[in-house]
Amino acid sequence: MAAIVLVHGAWHGGWCWQRVAATLRSKDHDVFTPSLTGLGDRAHLLNASINLSTHIADITGIVESYDLENVVLCGHSYGGLVITGAADQLAGKIQALVYLDALVPDDGQCMFDTIPPEIADGFSTQAKEGDGFSVPPMTAEQFNVNEADAPWMNRKCSNHPLASFTEPLALNGRYLEVPRRVYVLAAGFDHPGTKAAYAAVKAKAGWQTEIMQGGHDLMIDNPDAVANTVLACV
Repeated sequence: MAAIVLVHGAWHGGWCWQRVAATLRSKDHDVFTPSLTGLGDRAHLLNASINLSTHIADITGIVESYDLENVVLCGHSYGGLVITGAADQLAGKIQALVYLDALVPDDGQCMFDTIPPEIADGFSTQAKEGDGFSVPPMTAEQFNVNEADAPWMNRKCSNHPLASFTEPLALNGRYLEVPRRVYVLAAGFDHPGTKAAYAAVKAKAGWQTEIMQGGHDLMIDNPDAVANTVLACV
């Protein structure tokens, strides 16, 4: 039995992992699908103080509170920054990192550093035009989610705290001690940030890469394939 922690991306919540989690639990693994602070079932906590450190603490708290060992951390999209930061603090407890069409940061980078400046500027403008501290969600259509699930996803997504996009990640390098690192690129989503991350890690030793059919939200479009990739890391 393995411990698996699935970390959602921006605007999502633990709800997005329902199908993947069901498959993993059917194989008798302990599966955690926390909603990051201010999102999903914790959207009522949204406030200006929530940043990347808050979200990293959400995940390290799961691992430490439940005394988890040999953990597989899977992060989607923005969740790539979160699992990197968490693994850097918990490297001895993490056996694999799975980046699901995710951003892969370097030390000192924030999320906005991993995407084109015009996209980052757009998010900042949206926040300023709204409550000043959160970014309205991108749509399922923008993420190329399948037509059947798009209305459900659009109902579920909620504003994301801007400070988590702008706080730089401070890494000590221990995340590099994690024995296995996997990057999964979504075939049906054309994003310069994730494509650049895939190309960068594919050229590095110690990485396994694959291309999976589906839009950006692979856990919704192709949950069985996502579950199989995670299971291969157990």
